[in-house]
Amino acid sequence: MSFLSFLSQPVSLSHYLIVGAVLFVCGIVCMATKRNAIGVLMGVELVLNGAAVNFVAFSSPFLRADSQLSLGLDGHLITLFIIVLAAAEAAVALAIALCYYNTHATIDVDEGDELKG
Repeated sequence: MSFLSFLSQPVSLSHYLIVGAVLFVCGIVCMATKRNAIGVLMGVELVLNGAAVNFVAFSSPFLRADSQLSLGLDGHLITLFIIVLAAAEAAVALAIALCYYNTHATIDVDEGDELKG
């Protein structure tokens, strides 16, 4: 099966899993390559969103051939928890980054070794 024939198929579970995997891999690459704290936070958000897409895809009865195997609303509730967790993580991490920037005039993660207690 070629890539173009894959795109012409109706949207199914595999399409959502591919989008979730691409988001997850982009987040991992972003976390590994970025040197400032904002780039690392963006990578964490991409990883969490990739996981959330997969949870919703597995829980949707419309995307599965056999809806008996569906997770029901469990995937949607886990996704809501992921969204709340990501918002709290972003708020705390941005507060730490702003505090660090006010004292050191940089948010480079390589220079954060002096925060060791």
